[in-house]
Amino acid sequence: MTQLLLPTRLLSMLALLACPAIASGQTTVMPGQAVPEMEGVGIEQKLDAIVPMDLQFTDAEGDTVLMGDFLNREKPVILTLNYYRCPMLCSLTLNGMVDGLKDLDWSIGEEFDVVTVSINPDEGPEIAARKKRAYVAQYGRETAGSGWSFLTGREDQVQQLADSVGFGYRYDEVSGEYAHTSSIIFLTPDGRISKYMNDVVFKPRDLRLAIVESSEGRVGSAIDTLLLFNCFQWDPERNSYVASAWKIMRLGGVLTIILVAAGLVVLGFRNSRGDGAGPGKVNGSAMTAGGSAS
Repeated sequence: MTQLLLPTRLLSMLALLACPAIASGQTTVMPGQAVPEMEGVGIEQKLDAIVPMDLQFTDAEGDTVLMGDFLNREKPVILTLNYYRCPMLCSLTLNGMVDGLKDLDWSIGEEFDVVTVSINPDEGPEIAARKKRAYVAQYGRETAGSGWSFLTGREDQVQQLADSVGFGYRYDEVSGEYAHTSSIIFLTPDGRISKYMNDVVFKPRDLRLAIVESSEGRVGSAIDTLLLFNCFQWDPERNSYVASAWKIMRLGGVLTIILVAAGLVVLGFRNSRGDGAGPGKVNGSAMTAGGSAS
């Protein structure tokens, strides 16, 4: 996963080219052609499924950890499945995620955590440590040192994790690489799958709203929550949050009702108090039968 300093559009194009090249063992793949090596590769979204807590991995320091150690911290978690010697796509995914997260005022290790797991069982803590140092430095915030974990593990443990989140991949013996897709997965603090973003470019606004949604209201302001639940909705075809005309109209209707109700309350309150000049009074003085004020 070498660092690539390329324009965003070019990164996206390269990512699309990288997948068939790796999956097909560098052979030419025509549009519509079935590729046996791609069988089982892709994302099967399993929203609300719970990630197994007892899966065992090794962190960048060489310590044994459980997946549950990164959950139940009252923080949402961004989970990525990559491998550290990946020639292209993994770098594009992680670089794109870092670029988007840099524009947020929230930080890894504070409002949310990130867990990156290698799908290659031959990789160990040494290469995980190198990648962690590189990406924490690229992100540029010290809190990521404790909030971004780079893990390796046995094949059976990695496969169970991948199956639980619907991340399909396979090893291609011809190319010696892993065929996989680009995705980051948002988990709630208790380990449920909240959102998938399947891309190599991640808009800061989308990342922010996804973190708010996966945090279940624990991260973000009242404005963030208002925007998420009353103005935007996730569009899986665009792989982005988009303005929802229905939600905005509904919000406008609710605000109109509130304003009308508030106006009626104020009007009723003023009428109940009177304006100081009712029947039989002039400037607050009682009128006599002859019309003179007493």
